[in-house]
Amino acid sequence: MPRASGPNGLNAEPSSWLDRRGLLIGAGMAGAALGTGLGAGLNAVLGQSRNAPDHTLRIAPLKLQLAPGKIVDTFAYNGMVPGPLLRFRQGQPATIDVVNDTGIEDIVHWHGLHLPAFADGAMEEGSPMIAPSGAQRYSFAAKPSGTRWYHSHNVAGTDLTRSLYSGMYGFFVIDAADDPGRYDQEILLAAHHWEPRWVSMQDIRKGPPPDNGLEVLYASASFNDKMLGHGGPIRVRNGQRVLLRLLNASASENVTLALPGHQFRVVALDGNRVPSPRAVDTIFLAPAERADAIVEMNRPGIWILGSVKEEDRKIGLGVVVEYAHQRGEPQWMPPPGTPWDYAIFGDNRTVPEPDHRLELLFEKVPGGRGGYNRWTINGGSWPSTQQLLTTETGKRYRLAMTNKSGDNHPVHLHRHTFEVTKIGDKRTSGVMKDTVNMTRFSSVEIDFVADDPGPSLLHCHHQDHQDEGFMGLVTYL
Repeated sequence: MPRASGPNGLNAEPSSWLDRRGLLIGAGMAGAALGTGLGAGLNAVLGQSRNAPDHTLRIAPLKLQLAPGKIVDTFAYNGMVPGPLLRFRQGQPATIDVVNDTGIEDIVHWHGLHLPAFADGAMEEGSPMIAPSGAQRYSFAAKPSGTRWYHSHNVAGTDLTRSLYSGMYGFFVIDAADDPGRYDQEILLAAHHWEPRWVSMQDIRKGPPPDNGLEVLYASASFNDKMLGHGGPIRVRNGQRVLLRLLNASASENVTLALPGHQFRVVALDGNRVPSPRAVDTIFLAPAERADAIVEMNRPGIWILGSVKEEDRKIGLGVVVEYAHQRGEPQWMPPPGTPWDYAIFGDNRTVPEPDHRLELLFEKVPGGRGGYNRWTINGGSWPSTQQLLTTETGKRYRLAMTNKSGDNHPVHLHRHTFEVTKIGDKRTSGVMKDTVNMTRFSSVEIDFVADDPGPSLLHCHHQDHQDEGFMGLVTYL
């Protein structure tokens, strides 16, 4: 990716953005992942077979019409946003070809899947980039079951057209053999914010300290490919049970969603069934988080399913839900302001003591007005954090994470599923995730079992935060 100019016209990229690509992660790790001519192990997973793939994803530029007169220039898979739905049975072999029809190398991450590191789609783990006008074949077993997704894991840096600022994302659903399927209709909705720009927050509103660096703001938003009021409504009938698969595919914005007069019965988070399904008025999703919820359609009318924030609905984050035989304008009513709490979906079982515990402190190094921030884990930024934690196969590890900043951080661990075991001072169990949101000045503890050998990236899923150094590697002995 060519270096992009900062707001002042200078090449102002922090070195960590450039080090994400090009850096060899230790001789042993890089040798295992890359080897000679990509290595036998890599060829086995990034298969060289000439058989037809199950799916082909083609990366190409797209002029996306969000609404009449609102067209954004972006990149997407197969000329659509989200990209095509990839759907497999649990354990089914999956073969996916990715073709790069752009002039910039890119990479696809299979988010929430358990698969070898060199097929995971993260350059930091040794996954190969897809060259301009090049192609790559991925072959792996589709697991675990649930609502997963795929997206670009490229460096964006200062270029707000690339990676998750773009339309390069899509749903990857893995159906369990024992899925009860107790619903009448399934709807997949991905929230995304568009038209990003770098701003100095202290210049446009009071609050942030004067030394805070640049942040990203957006001019429009959508569910899937259309802004609120454009595109067809979700059509339902009275008495239906509708399964909503909800994804926050935004690069850096949280969303809180509601459907007036209805409740969401949350049955899964990040694709993993929760021990205690609960009905809630709102669903909060940080970037990369997913929620599966059943909605009982029992309030005939025409409603807006959308952000509880009026400013987000005004820029497009919503969709109309229309009952059969109803007429009139879509209605919105503010929902009760109930705080979002992972723990209500958990249980009270005793969590095993970990074999090892690691304290992680997340901090911001402000970039100052007109500059870019830097993020640290225990005082270091990528690439100095490439040996964050070394694990042994089969052992249980507890990450005690403290957010010492005024920013939210959705922390994602690649290739593993972890258990949320403590939120602040509250102990909990049973909620399994791959991304956990840390609110400002908060602490969270998560446990994972080292059961998928190979380097695994831990990072904030805010695109700007990870590009500004908020990443580290979990490795295996």
